[in-house]
Amino acid sequence: MQTMVRSSSMHGYFDVTRRLGLNPYELVQEVGLDAVAMANPDDRIPADGACRLLEITAERASCPTLGLQIAQTRQQFGSGVVNILLAHKRTLRDVLLAAAQYRHLLNEALGIHVETTGDTVTIREELVAEPGTRTVQAMELAVGVLSRHSSALLGAHWKPHSVHFTHPAPGDLAFHRRFFGCPITFESDFNGFVCSTEDLDFPNPNADPVLVRYAESLANPLNAMAADSIALEVRKAIYLLLPLSQASVELVARQVNLTVRTLQRQLDSTGSSFSGIVEEVRRDLAVRYLLNPRYPIGRVAALLGYTNQGSFTVWFQGRFQMTPREWRSRHRSSP
Repeated sequence: MQTMVRSSSMHGYFDVTRRLGLNPYELVQEVGLDAVAMANPDDRIPADGACRLLEITAERASCPTLGLQIAQTRQQFGSGVVNILLAHKRTLRDVLLAAAQYRHLLNEALGIHVETTGDTVTIREELVAEPGTRTVQAMELAVGVLSRHSSALLGAHWKPHSVHFTHPAPGDLAFHRRFFGCPITFESDFNGFVCSTEDLDFPNPNADPVLVRYAESLANPLNAMAADSIALEVRKAIYLLLPLSQASVELVARQVNLTVRTLQRQLDSTGSSFSGIVEEVRRDLAVRYLLNPRYPIGRVAALLGYTNQGSFTVWFQGRFQMTPREWRSRHRSSP
């Protein structure tokens, strides 16, 4: 099943691309997307095509901050029943939980996980695209939009400790520093933010529970998850939970709001299996982490759920026909 995103997730693309001196319609056509669908916020477009469009545009414009520049056009939550619902939730934590609940009406490719440890909260975001699809600009757009929405909700009370990206840093960080206003870590374990619990639980001054209940009454009938989308939801959850050593079937089922039995039954009906999806995600993350020179192989093994580096090496050799060290050496020397 092809992963789709609402065209509203690309809002601002046309204006920013024109400002950079390019013709957005030509680029949209080049990657095979429908310009009419792109212009209609309620239409859906393929997630992989949207990622390719952002990467090609950034390359042609020599603009490594394209995703953030598009995010900068988002002054507030957009229109539509779900965005009204989000804008009037009681706290940022409630907004994030609702965004996960109504993910089918927002962005099918984006997963969000909130992890609380003491007085610190880690907000993780993950984009699921076809293997090999470059997602740097799409990921910066997603994290940038979350930052803008959080700032719109909390104003001066949105003060993240740090922002994180799994990809390498661009040559010039001036725009990123102005945009986020906090320390930035590239080549990190995750994409997202670290902030205080006070940020997530600070009251939203525009909260309106009556309006939220009305919006929920309209959104809930539209939010039923299609049976053939369960594999995508499980895959997103595993991407988010595997580096935390929490990708058990029980915890993944909780993440997608299903019982273990229902989750396994729905996966069976689509010809998928939980163990098979874990294997696919582990292979993809193994490549991602080994391409990061900052990670010792022992660290890569831990991020993939192995307590023993030797067990990881045996698994890796069975899939890639070489050791992790040999793979890293070979790909480091590749042009």
